Amino acid sequence: MQLTLFIAAAILYAVCTLLPSRQGAAISTVTAGAWALHGAALWPDVFAHGTVRVGFAFMLSAALWISVAAYWIENRNFALDGMRRMVMPFAALAAILPPLFPGSLMPVQEQSPAFGWHVVVAVLAYSILTIAAFHAVLMAMQEARLHTRSARTGWLGTAIDQMPALLTMERLLFRLIGIGFVLLSLTVLSGIVFSEQLFGHALRWNHKNFFALLSWVLFAALLAGRRWRGWRGKTALRFTLAGFATLALAYVGSRFVFEVVLHRGFV
Repeated sequence: MQLTLFIAAAILYAVCTLLPSRQGAAISTVTAGAWALHGAALWPDVFAHGTVRVGFAFMLSAALWISVAAYWIENRNFALDGMRRMVMPFAALAAILPPLFPGSLMPVQEQSPAFGWHVVVAVLAYSILTIAAFHAVLMAMQEARLHTRSARTGWLGTAIDQMPALLTMERLLFRLIGIGFVLLSLTVLSGIVFSEQLFGHALRWNHKNFFALLSWVLFAALLAGRRWRGWRGKTALRFTLAGFATLALAYVGSRFVFEVVLHRGFV
C-alpha cells in the first residue's frame, strides 16, 4: 500500500511539473493531491512502534515534502511558478526513494521522549533551507536572464519572466533563511543534548557534526553580513548555496555514503 502511495505521489509531482502555467487551478489541485499522498506514505513509517526511521532517503523525502508545502503557500502570495518547475521534479524523485532505501530503525529510549521533536525540527530546518536554495538558484537564473536579454524562451524561461522583481525575491529569500537559521540553531542545540543522552558525549566530532556546524556558521555569517554590511546579490546567493551544500553533506550526504556505499546502519 505504501509503495503504491509513493509511486502515485511521484507521478502526480511529474504531472504537476509539465502542466502549463495558465492552468493555475489544475496545478494547485494536483500539487495538493501529490502532497497528501506523499505525506500519507511517508510519515506513518517514520514514527512507528516506539522507533524513528533514519536514513538519507527519508530525510530527503521529508525535506521535499515540506518544500512543496512551502512553495504552495508562497505561490498563493507571489508568482513563483518557476519554483514549481524546479521543486516538483526533485519531489517526484524524492517520493520514490524511501521504498528503495528504507534506512534503519532507531528505538526511541524512554529517557529521551522528546527525541522525536528533535527529528521534526531537524527535518523542518533542512526543508526550509532546501527551499531557500531553490530560491537562490532561481534568483541567479533571473539575474542572468536580465543581463543576457535573450529573446529565447522555454518552459522555464517563461516562468522566470513572470516571477516578482529581484528585490522582492531577495526579501523572500532572507525571510526563508532567517526561519531556517532559527530551526537549524534549535537542531544543533537539541542534537548536543540528545547526543549526550544517547551516546554519553555532549558532542561527537564526526563529519556530520562538523558539516552541520559549518553550515550554521555560514548562515550566521550571511545574516550578520546582511544586517551590518548590507550583503546582497551574488554574495548572498553564494553564501546560501554554500550553507545548503554543507548542510546536505552533514546528514543526507553522510547517510548516503554509509547506507549505499558502505552498507552500514545507524551511526
